[in-house]
Amino acid sequence: MMKIFQNLLNLFLKSDCPLCQRPTPRELCPYCIKQIQSCHCQNPAYLWKQPLPIFVWGNYGGGVKRAIAALKYKNQPQIGYLLGQWLGESWLLNSPQPQKQLLVVPIPMHPKKQKQRGFNQAALIAEGFCNVTGYKLKVNGLERIKETEAQFSLSAVQRQENLANAFVIGKDLRRPPNIPILLVDDIYTTGATVKAAVKTLEIHQIKVLGVAAVATTNKEK
Repeated sequence: MMKIFQNLLNLFLKSDCPLCQRPTPRELCPYCIKQIQSCHCQNPAYLWKQPLPIFVWGNYGGGVKRAIAALKYKNQPQIGYLLGQWLGESWLLNSPQPQKQLLVVPIPMHPKKQKQRGFNQAALIAEGFCNVTGYKLKVNGLERIKETEAQFSLSAVQRQENLANAFVIGKDLRRPPNIPILLVDDIYTTGATVKAAVKTLEIHQIKVLGVAAVATTNKEK
């Protein structure tokens, strides 16, 4: 009787997968999860090198690209949390610099843009990441005070100019911590955004271990 009830409950709770509209009781259907997992990097730490170490879960394309687009532009915040969990699992298995203690700070959005979207996708990813790793989340570690243009249409020099003085220290880090920071974002491309964030933190003598991102446009070698 209990099994029949559970089967009926699962059927009732099923909704459509936000990527392909197949019925599923989870955030995404098994087919789309498989498509996203196929983008997972064999060596997530291949970009972990100075001056800015980067840890990435996967390559930006295919299922990952569709998942991040749905997260950001189709109001599917649950995808961000799931991607963050996968990033956290990968970090625990492949971390190039294991740390017992870390403060996780998501790259912030400008308040106006966040109000329009309803959430900050990097914060959702960071929440999922911390749920798996056990690290402390500092959602308000940084604030974005400059409303910047979309980065994809700009040259490397324009990206740096666009992000100049874009960030300030948030209320969660007004007292400098004695443990390092790991920044979290959805996509790592040229690094202009995270470099601007790192610069802000380092000006205040806050140590940055590196950056963890769900995906990168830099191909794994």
